[in-house]
Amino acid sequence: MFVITGGAGFIGSNIAAEIERQKLGDIAICDVLGTDDKWRNISKRALRDIIHPSRLFDYLDENNKGIDGIIHMGAISATTEKDADKIVENNFLLSRRLWTWCTNNNVPLIYASSAATYGDGTEGFDDQDNPEFLAKLRPLNPYGWSKHAFDRVVSDNKYGSKREGAPPQWAGLKFFNVYGPNEYHKGDQMSVICKLYPQVVAGASARLFKSHNPNYEDGGQLRDFIYVQDCVDVVVWFLKNKQVSGLFNVGTGKARSFKDLADSTFSAAKLPTKIHFMDMPEDLRGKYQYFTEANMNKLRAAGFDKPMTSLEDGVCEFVEKYMSQSDPYR
Repeated sequence: MFVITGGAGFIGSNIAAEIERQKLGDIAICDVLGTDDKWRNISKRALRDIIHPSRLFDYLDENNKGIDGIIHMGAISATTEKDADKIVENNFLLSRRLWTWCTNNNVPLIYASSAATYGDGTEGFDDQDNPEFLAKLRPLNPYGWSKHAFDRVVSDNKYGSKREGAPPQWAGLKFFNVYGPNEYHKGDQMSVICKLYPQVVAGASARLFKSHNPNYEDGGQLRDFIYVQDCVDVVVWFLKNKQVSGLFNVGTGKARSFKDLADSTFSAAKLPTKIHFMDMPEDLRGKYQYFTEANMNKLRAAGFDKPMTSLEDGVCEFVEKYMSQSDPYR
């Protein structure tokens, strides 16, 4: 059995779908479903259990002999969240408790880190896990900092004198800009493609931020956009390769522009491209990443050799197989 925290969320629900498809084991989902349609993300799954986060550790203790791995995707993922205490409780302290539980119970732990840990990219996007490199990184928001703080704990535990022990396998996955089915509940935190498509099919122009950096033209800001199925494939690969541990980037390794993304969306909708550039909110300008691109050498060297989906192919599948359908859920 695999326990997936945040299992009704975007990446977590896609992981659950793939574990079920490949018949890798039973699935227990830990999440807060609330009163919106988030439950639809897991409505097609055959689930062993659905656990409220308040009962997570009781559940783990009750089932400690039957858990093959914990896939920790649960977090406050809003880059605009300003309540640092709330973020610490959910993103840092919970991860610390899961690390300790997995260590004590000899259970593998795969957890979501983030490309937001790299800050403005000044130090590059290399997924080194040594304390000296991590100490140089300066995340731009509380979300990125909380993920970075836990990565540093893991790194110190691996290299430092305060070693507490570790799970038999652990992997911190630094996801870059993920898009795909089952992200509809995320509101303002949805991917740009998920926001663009309804505008496009309604006949409106795509609305993109202007650049406030002279080195980038409007729409020329660059991101490593990765289709969620590629992220899922990486997670499943780790489930099958328990000898591999460490921090790893999860991106395509190729930065693409927001204009490329808009062009791909209009192309998938079989419509001509129309773009309107709008001013970026003042509170984002000093915290905005103009370039992200995952260095994928470490994951490739570890043995993951499946090609990543191109932006054009990923957007086309997302539009044709999901967003354009009456039932867009995976």
